[in-house]
Amino acid sequence: MLEKFSVTNFKNFNEKLTFDFTASDYQFNPQSVKEGLVKTAIIYGANASGKSNLGFAMFDIVQHLTDNASKGSFYQNYLTKPNKYPCAEFEYCFMFKQNKVVYRYSKTDHETLLDEFLSINNKEVLSVKRTGERKHAKFSLQGAENLSQGIATANLSIIKYVKENTLLESNDDNTTFNQFFDFIDKMLFFRSLEHNAYLGLENGAKAIDKDIIDRGNVGNFEKFLNEAGIECKLKVVADENNEEKIVFDFKGETISFFDIASQGTRSIALFYYWYQRIQSNKASFVFIDEFDSFYHHNLSKFIVKKLQEIDVQVVFTTHNTDIMTNDLSRPDCYFILDSNKITSINKLTDQELRKAHNLQKLYKAFAFKANNG
Repeated sequence: MLEKFSVTNFKNFNEKLTFDFTASDYQFNPQSVKEGLVKTAIIYGANASGKSNLGFAMFDIVQHLTDNASKGSFYQNYLTKPNKYPCAEFEYCFMFKQNKVVYRYSKTDHETLLDEFLSINNKEVLSVKRTGERKHAKFSLQGAENLSQGIATANLSIIKYVKENTLLESNDDNTTFNQFFDFIDKMLFFRSLEHNAYLGLENGAKAIDKDIIDRGNVGNFEKFLNEAGIECKLKVVADENNEEKIVFDFKGETISFFDIASQGTRSIALFYYWYQRIQSNKASFVFIDEFDSFYHHNLSKFIVKKLQEIDVQVVFTTHNTDIMTNDLSRPDCYFILDSNKITSINKLTDQELRKAHNLQKLYKAFAFKANNG
């Protein structure tokens, strides 16, 4: 799981911002945490506070470590303006059971990688220095010691280079390295505001209804919609081009799903498109930006609960305070992004927050020092 993430000089984050997933000692709603870390985080913040940019920053890693989707348009205006530093810096801290992995790197833009550093349990195992007069690389993983130093002059990740060009020996460090790489490969970012705009997990995309049909999940999708409060009956028919599509079935009369589905229902269909993959354990970390822009608050709670049930680390961004409640989650899992800082709400008040507290009411009364969004 991701324990901590930091970014500096990226988009609106002109100073170092750190997102710490360390959980506090609450005894209720344990489904929101796992192994001492926040598993289901919900972020609030004013417009232009940087909620989307935080997601883009966290998923910058996808571009140089995987072959998965990395939408370049999300990474225009890469460095903070005006620039204090010539590059953006990123740091990730992961925990895989008792093993700690720290990965740091810097970039001048989305595709130009500079220095990299990887440690496992506080021991440096891979690094490359591309800035300064002396460019060099260091390989300490067993099986990678004899790789070419030429990597120091190439715009290629030393991490990906090792993964793709070595047969690492079987030991604890190399197992942890592979767990780290697998985690990155399974990260997923998506948002409901643009038609299936996403980062990570895979490359290319199918039409939503075709994907659901091909996976044999039309019946499950119908059940999902009904559980979400959208009463309907679905079926599959072939159109005039003999292409299968999902339709609403009104006692024998059919209408194409996407011809009459509301924006909210379309947004749920997009969520279900990715939910199929998340549910089958194909995702490690999911960031859903403005996840409930078109949802009723009961539907928002339904979606959060669905992902709480699955063994995946999730970050939601929202403006919906109806889901800021101890009935759904807990104070250490609600975060506020403000003035280049992101902090859980239990750390934004001197008051001891208990299960009986009305978090939404406290938020609207400005009980949390950073809340203006």
